[in-house]
Order: sequence, then structure tokens, then C-alpha cells
Amino acid sequence: MKKLIEQILRFGIVGVLAFIIDYGLMVFCTEVLGIYYLWSSLISFTVSVIFNYIMSVKWVFNVDNGKTQTQNLVFFVTFSIIGLGINQLIMWLGVDQVGISYLIVKLFATAIVMVFNYVTRKWYFER
Repeated sequence: MKKLIEQILRFGIVGVLAFIIDYGLMVFCTEVLGIYYLWSSLISFTVSVIFNYIMSVKWVFNVDNGKTQTQNLVFFVTFSIIGLGINQLIMWLGVDQVGISYLIVKLFATAIVMVFNYVTRKWYFER
């Protein structure tokens, strides 16, 4: 139980740092560079996924699943793309369909995708 709590805390720390990268870059691209919010969200999400992958395999998960590094990366990227799809769908629904600020919707989208990421990565890397 102690190891699980430690892992969740590490995942949380990495998640907070990835969120800062994701959110900060999205706001910068949208507000400073004038990029459409969905493109900004795509760019920022991609950069944060790269950071998250490196930290997840080096510090969060005990990656000893008998798979090659390439197989692990393919899994990570595949499920990150699914997470991106969830993120973009929530962003589009919240902003374009409901009319909520993209800054607020991003917080909700991040929480949903964070749970998805933890469950899928835990299942794959440590099964």
C-alpha cells in the first residue's frame, strides 16, 4: 500500500508539472501568438506528453513488463493520442457548444485525462 501511495504521489507531481507545461503553453500560444485555442491545446498537449513519458518511465512506474522500449513508447503514444482525443472533445464541447472559457474547460479536461492516463499506464507498465 505504501508503494502505491508513493507511486500516486509521484504521478501527481509529474502530472502537476505536465499540467503547468500544457496549460502555460496553451495560454501562451493562444493569447500571445494568436493561435486558435484547439491548435494551441494540441501543441501544448503534445509537448506535455513527451515530458510525461520521460518522467513516467524514469520515475513513476516500475517499467518491467517484458516489453521493449519501442513497444512501451508505442503504447504510451497510442494511449496519449486517445487522451488527446478525449481532451480535444471536452475542449470543443465545453467551449464551442456550451460557451465556457477555454481556460476553465482545460482544467476539467485535464482532470479527466489524468485519471485515464494513470489507469492505462498502471495497467500496461506494471501488469
